[in-house]
Amino acid sequence: MNRFCLFVSIWGAFSFSMVSPAIANEKLTLKRAVEIAVENDPWLVSSAHRERATLSSSVVASSLPDPVVNIGLANVPTDGFAFDQEPMTQLKVGVSQMFPRGDSLAIRSRQLREQAAEHPLMRADRVAKARVQVSNLWLEIYRAQQSVKLIDEDKALFEQLSDIAKANYSTAFGRVNQQDIVRAKLELTRLEDRLTKLRALEERATGKLLEWLVRDQNYPSQSGFDAFSRLTLPHALPEIKNMGQNMRTILERRDQQSLAMVLNQHPLILSIEQRIRASQTGIDLAKEKYKPQWGVNASYAYRDDTPDGTSRADFLSMGVSFDVPLFTENRQDQEVSAAVSLSEAIKTDKRLVLREMMSYIQSLYAENERLMERQALYELELLEQMQEQAEASLNAYTNDEGDFAEVVRARIADLNARIDALDISVDLVKTKIQLNYYFDTNAGIPLSQIGEQQ
Repeated sequence: MNRFCLFVSIWGAFSFSMVSPAIANEKLTLKRAVEIAVENDPWLVSSAHRERATLSSSVVASSLPDPVVNIGLANVPTDGFAFDQEPMTQLKVGVSQMFPRGDSLAIRSRQLREQAAEHPLMRADRVAKARVQVSNLWLEIYRAQQSVKLIDEDKALFEQLSDIAKANYSTAFGRVNQQDIVRAKLELTRLEDRLTKLRALEERATGKLLEWLVRDQNYPSQSGFDAFSRLTLPHALPEIKNMGQNMRTILERRDQQSLAMVLNQHPLILSIEQRIRASQTGIDLAKEKYKPQWGVNASYAYRDDTPDGTSRADFLSMGVSFDVPLFTENRQDQEVSAAVSLSEAIKTDKRLVLREMMSYIQSLYAENERLMERQALYELELLEQMQEQAEASLNAYTNDEGDFAEVVRARIADLNARIDALDISVDLVKTKIQLNYYFDTNAGIPLSQIGEQQ
């Protein structure tokens, strides 16, 4: 067999991309995956119900307690149980009404409305986080599928190299020895192991992604793909919009004050701010406990006429009641103190969350910049150099000027470089999505920022 012809055959096989057959009818784009996940998120439905429940409770809290009606017989003689026997025997009907302390009804109602106003902000943050999580899972599946594709391409090449080594060894042609045959088999086995690991990673990420995408795990979803099949993704990464130049300037200068001002408009921070408002209203509500609670009552007592027919006057009674909060040290004072401490604790939580966000953003931005540098290095130099090295080693081998082990090493290095380039591209998209979560003050990553894939 002519080694030059074999070289042409192998290099031609290496040059063309292999496309895996589509298992599902629909290619699941990142944009579509995010849309389905948001539509199917039961947490959003639960939050909406909680908001309505809290708003209904605010209406209840603003209402006075129901009046109390009392009906009874008073002073009935036990020696005859006659209603007209004694002048003090009465049929008494009374009503009483309690009034809460100060403006506690209005304040409690306002507090509940403030608590309800937190839910839309929490939902906005949930949507943003869901987009990040779904995007990360989608990208992990994409990474695994594209890595499998690259390895499958080189696997065919290594199989042909192994066949060449066997043929040359059996005919004692060239400098092929038994060690070369063993090395070829070993590399094929390693490739099989890498494929198995990648498929396991893909299956794990697919299972987690289907948790977001499928309403009922026992049936296919509405989106056109089967919950129990392998998801088919596009062959290209989506285009994610970069952060604005203003934000890049803030991060480059490490302007913590400006960064904090931007993050103060994030839904997560705004929801904590709303919680702080509700806690401060709770302080006002606790202070109302120092005021007395009032009550009014009125009753009408009917008396029967005397046995000889003389009319008896009926009785009308009215009164006011109130408590006197004199001993406040162990009750009212402590309630106000607890409300103040709770408010301060929530403020501290906000500072902690803000500090964590700012720290994480700085690390994300640094990672994003380094990934962009590495991507440029791979695209402009490294991939081409690796390919040239692989081609040169194969050329040398076909001309009896190189050994088989060098061909294998060069090919493995080229494969690893292409997989590394894929990892860099995927990680770069991930960092952009995570950065957009922090800098979009509406709800994380707008769907308009996720480009369509082919």
